[in-house]
Amino acid sequence: MSTPAPAGSAAGAAPTDPVAPGLLPGTATTDAAGRLSIGGCDLLDLAAEYGTPLFVYDEAHLRQACREAVQAWGDGVAYATKAFLCVAMARLAHEEGMCLDVSTGGELHVALTAGVPPERLVLHGNNKSTDELAAALAVGVGRIVVDSFDEIDRIERLVADPPRLRGSEDDVAAAPRWRPRVLLRITPGVEVHTHEFVRTGQEDSKFGFGLASGAADAAVARLAGLDARGVIDFVGVHAHLGSQVFALAPFAQAVDVLAGFFAPLGLPELVVGGGLGVAYVNGEEAPSMAEWAASVRDACRRFGIGGDVRVTAEPGRAIVAAAAVTLYTVGTVKDVAGHRTYVAVDGGMSDNPRPVLYGSGYEAFLPREATASRPRPVRVVGKHCESGDVVVAEACVPADLVVGDVLCTPVTGAYGHAMASNYNKVPRPAVVFVSDGTSRAVVRRESFDDLVRFDL
Repeated sequence: MSTPAPAGSAAGAAPTDPVAPGLLPGTATTDAAGRLSIGGCDLLDLAAEYGTPLFVYDEAHLRQACREAVQAWGDGVAYATKAFLCVAMARLAHEEGMCLDVSTGGELHVALTAGVPPERLVLHGNNKSTDELAAALAVGVGRIVVDSFDEIDRIERLVADPPRLRGSEDDVAAAPRWRPRVLLRITPGVEVHTHEFVRTGQEDSKFGFGLASGAADAAVARLAGLDARGVIDFVGVHAHLGSQVFALAPFAQAVDVLAGFFAPLGLPELVVGGGLGVAYVNGEEAPSMAEWAASVRDACRRFGIGGDVRVTAEPGRAIVAAAAVTLYTVGTVKDVAGHRTYVAVDGGMSDNPRPVLYGSGYEAFLPREATASRPRPVRVVGKHCESGDVVVAEACVPADLVVGDVLCTPVTGAYGHAMASNYNKVPRPAVVFVSDGTSRAVVRRESFDDLVRFDL
């Protein structure tokens, strides 16, 4: 008989406690021996069938997270595909009622390949090329979030001169002329407590138009002029503070700052971006999707943004991070006397660069005994030729960990697969969705032949 997967107190948890249940996907269960299953599928069996490293996503968890986002924010809420994108994920988010936020021509192509209607797509990016804009205009994306004066120039030229839409696609020249709906990205000058590499709301940013500098006002004038001439449909304002934000106060502060700028424009849409944080280690807690939305809507009421304005968001990490775990195989256990024990696994910075980039923390445990205590301090490292190739810097694992064990890191559904690389010519892992006792590969594991496929 299955039981809820490992107990552990979110508040006051000891490092040696089992991984807290809130860090595991929603369908996680353990048997009497503590062996872990997700989506009704035994993790050790999955490792044996598909190999390691392996990303395992709980499909029910993904769908529930999408539904909660739609319920909290309403129609127009967009999944930020940069967190994790493949054809199966794009299709799932669309099926559950979300729009999709894409920021490159590649992400646009994947979403369209998945059958997502273009009107359900939002195009982002601080340096959209003419070809990317042309492709978006050709298919009729739902929204374009304008990020620079150069981009405004490109859109104006493309809309005014439809043959330029031709690009590399022969059929684009026949695309009908239409008025793209655009939002203006604002940097409100609100700094959040997160890593500097993922802060985006401060004045000194490569993204958007600053309020304090007057750039936002100048951009409004440009867009309003294009709207009056029938070139575009200027529908709203967008602001994004950053990623992995745990406090709700900065979002309310951003609404406060934006309100005086936004309200007089009389525009129908305001997007507060994404960035809601998620818990990665025992003891961390994060606001829920509903709490985040309620906080923003309350701030809108308090600061004079009317109830007729469509207020939406673009969650990414909050949708997918906790839905997945990564499975590795332990290849080496090395005790360095007077220092530490290194546990080396068959992946590393090529499938999860977040610890290297941001110093991000994770838990590690053995799915063969997920409910066991973890008294043994180790450093989990990868197989790459870098001393900085660290997966979990300060991990605790069961005392009986040995070479050949399958080791699991939870909360790896965001920015693992999405940022994976072939450093040291390591093939990228497979991605598996599990549901109701069935597993299916949605991204196959790369082969060595794939590594030379583009070589000439």
